[in-house]
Amino acid sequence: MTDTAWIDTALTSARPQAVGALLRYFRNLDTAEEAYQNACLRALKTWPANGPPRDPAAWLIMVGRNVAIDEVRRNRKQEALPEEQAISDLGDAEDAIAERLDGSHYRDDILRLLFICCHPDLPATQQIALALRIVSGLSVKQIARAFLVSEAAMEQRITRAKARVAEARVPFETPGAVERSERLAAVAAMIYLIFNEGYSASGDTAEIRSPLCEEAIRLARLLLRLFQSEPEIMGLTALLLLQHARTAARFDENGAVILLDDQDRSLWNKPMINEGLALIDKAMRHRRSGPYQVQAAISALHARAEKPEETDWTQIDLLYGALEVMQPSPVVTLNRAVAVSKVRGPQAALDMIEPLAARLSNYFHYFGVRGALLMQLERNDEARIAFDRAIALANTSAEAAHIRMHLDRLIRDSKPTAAKAAK
Repeated sequence: MTDTAWIDTALTSARPQAVGALLRYFRNLDTAEEAYQNACLRALKTWPANGPPRDPAAWLIMVGRNVAIDEVRRNRKQEALPEEQAISDLGDAEDAIAERLDGSHYRDDILRLLFICCHPDLPATQQIALALRIVSGLSVKQIARAFLVSEAAMEQRITRAKARVAEARVPFETPGAVERSERLAAVAAMIYLIFNEGYSASGDTAEIRSPLCEEAIRLARLLLRLFQSEPEIMGLTALLLLQHARTAARFDENGAVILLDDQDRSLWNKPMINEGLALIDKAMRHRRSGPYQVQAAISALHARAEKPEETDWTQIDLLYGALEVMQPSPVVTLNRAVAVSKVRGPQAALDMIEPLAARLSNYFHYFGVRGALLMQLERNDEARIAFDRAIALANTSAEAAHIRMHLDRLIRDSKPTAAKAAK
């Protein structure tokens, strides 16, 4: 076999299962990761000639474990050897391991691996970095590039995260039903954070950070395979797919932001949208609504509208109202205000967001929305002040450029008025 692209795909797909099992065995992140890397090196040497094993994950687990045990034997010659069954021949052990790959034992391995990466003692930035390194297998260089920091800084971030996990003495026994449910929510939140890190990029950083969105979708699909009947995981996966489907239409050739109503919908990824719509429809049939499902349902209404004017803003308003009850947040209310402006007009929306001023005083989007509403009401002086504040809070040059476009329009529209006043 000369084409080895399939090897990379197989290694990436098997990584969570293999690293999870190796972590359970060695109870150390560095050891598990090194054992997996050594197994990958063996795979790159043998698979091109021999073809893929019947079960790549089982092969990688056994090879990685045996290589690591050999390393321990070399480094600790004075210690007793592991029991013979721990270093048994690969051919004898693969069948038994393969039988368990789709069972709850391996599901718990993968869930434990994901849960360790989103340990509550870790800051969100360290959770994401650790998950991308350990679960996804991205290099430190790739992660640093996505986060726009130096390799040294990212290496330090990951090292600190591993040290904190080790200090926390995370238990490795199989989690019970209650703990599994808690872990599932934490893992879903971590995947959502990874996606947002990529989705929030704009302009010249969008292409660099887009792989984070793709990796989050891959992890969400993995989680969905583990919990196929869980509607919130269906909702999470649908939400990521529907959001990412619009990527090609979100920025113009100069990297400037294109608002949803102005996007070329022919550029939206239709297969991805169809997958997302099917998932949210399936999730809602369970009649156990949750925040991810509601957000996915909102995205689905946008995706189903072939033209902006066909968007069901009344239903979107109702869905945001439900989300406010489930997950109260000034940001949710701000998003709802956009729908309210479409249904009941800009003044109603402005009245809704005015009480949010103190809590969102440093939030770029608050002043962008406020400025747009004031501009619709022809309160141009107030709109200009809001837009100036938005520019000061812009996170990217693309965001600032978008607001300057509104300011230019205000200045252009105000010139005739100024000319009349001079007469």
